[in-house]
Amino acid sequence: MNPISSLAPDRLYRACDADRFTFTSTAELDDLAQGIGQMRAIDAAHFGIGMRHAGYNLYVMGQSGSGKRYLIRQLLDQRAGAEARPADWCYVHNFNQPHKPHAIQLPAGLGTRFHADMQQLVSELKATIPAVFEGDEYRRRLARIDEEYGEWQARAFVEVGEEAGKLGVTLLRTPNGFSFAPAKGDDVMSPEDYEKLPQEEKERIERDIGTLQETLEKVIRQVHQWRRERLERVRRLNEEAVLFAVGHLIDDLRRDYAEYPVVCSYLGEVQQNVIENMDEFRHPREAVQGLATATSEPPDFSRFGVNLLVGRDGVDGAPVVYEEHPTYQNLIGRVEHIAQFGALVTNFLLIKPGALHQANGGYLLLDVNKLLTQPFSWEGLKRALSTREIRIESIGQMVSMVSTVSLEPEPIPLDAKVILIGNRLLYYLLAQYDPEFSELFKVAADFEDEVVRNADNDLLYARLIGTMARRDKLRPFDPGARCWCCSRICRPPRTAWKQPPCWHAAMAPDWCC
Repeated sequence: MNPISSLAPDRLYRACDADRFTFTSTAELDDLAQGIGQMRAIDAAHFGIGMRHAGYNLYVMGQSGSGKRYLIRQLLDQRAGAEARPADWCYVHNFNQPHKPHAIQLPAGLGTRFHADMQQLVSELKATIPAVFEGDEYRRRLARIDEEYGEWQARAFVEVGEEAGKLGVTLLRTPNGFSFAPAKGDDVMSPEDYEKLPQEEKERIERDIGTLQETLEKVIRQVHQWRRERLERVRRLNEEAVLFAVGHLIDDLRRDYAEYPVVCSYLGEVQQNVIENMDEFRHPREAVQGLATATSEPPDFSRFGVNLLVGRDGVDGAPVVYEEHPTYQNLIGRVEHIAQFGALVTNFLLIKPGALHQANGGYLLLDVNKLLTQPFSWEGLKRALSTREIRIESIGQMVSMVSTVSLEPEPIPLDAKVILIGNRLLYYLLAQYDPEFSELFKVAADFEDEVVRNADNDLLYARLIGTMARRDKLRPFDPGARCWCCSRICRPPRTAWKQPPCWHAAMAPDWCC
């Protein structure tokens, strides 16, 4: 066997001829916007990012340390900054089916305004509606209705009493209602006097009382009808008063959001619900507090609120989101619960967004290794990409482990580009064993592990060093500088030369002489 020959020192490394460079320091070079020798991968990334059709999501693969994450993020930031801001998304209460909140899409920035407008509307309703019911005009019209029906009722009973008097019978009002009795002058005939009457007279009185009883029953039925009519008139009066208080407020909002029919339809439902539940607004604060103390359930006006799920106010360009912990709920969103009287309750205001909501209309970056290690995350992501909608469901509901009634938020359309970052092994395993993978991630960007060393790449490498130095705020080593903790001449540090953040950091071996 031939012995292994040793290598000469000049073969252990390849020296760089610095005389070929035309610059004195890397500070003179422009930043490197693309990786060294990665043009094929960058072209594939450009294609995948620019293709907005369904299924053209991107899988970026390469060895760790190849700079793929940084380069992809750089490409996304350049592209996203020139794109339009995506829409805002809100959830509002569904008055017909409370467990199915409605999703409303509004232009970027308008969702925040809609949220504030609905809060202002509720505040104004709390102040305006009680004032209307306590006003002189409402009280005058209500008193007129009560007086009118009171006169009808009194007149009806007076007529019965007069008819009874003509027949020698008196109409009596008792705690249990009305009754008739034989009359003697202006008084009620005593039982002794009644017994002294002839039999024919007794029979006549009984016949007359029976006839009067039938008349009285008709009058009582008529009185009940009048009471129902009175309640109906009072109800219409109350609705008219509430509409007077609510109408102009909601009409102003309708004019502001006239271009959005979904919002106008929702405002109509709000107006109808306020009218149907006017008693919640009628009482002043002291009465509401007293009612809440007695019933333990104060009036709840949260149903008129707006859950601003995703707001783009103050954000320029399309969003670029990197989800560090891609659990199922962090991706798809969740419905939170609060403890109330020993039970867990929820409402549409407790719907929280996931990374897909935040990245909707933009780009979502995920580490494929972290994604696959989270239960149900991969299946949830594939379902969202296949259906092109984000449907918030709990894991218990998804696997049919629970059957309790919970919220079923209306799905939100999904228009996001998903970029997976991982290694080649996971890519080929997914392509081989997951039939949906190739349909959803049709573009792959493969970053090279090796780069040919030549003069052009040496210059690119110098630009990369300058770019990293400026990015991480590094400064070159000065062999004549003195250590600022011991005042001796510094030796070259074993790590990158940085300005120590504090005196204690300067005492570390890598900094101090």
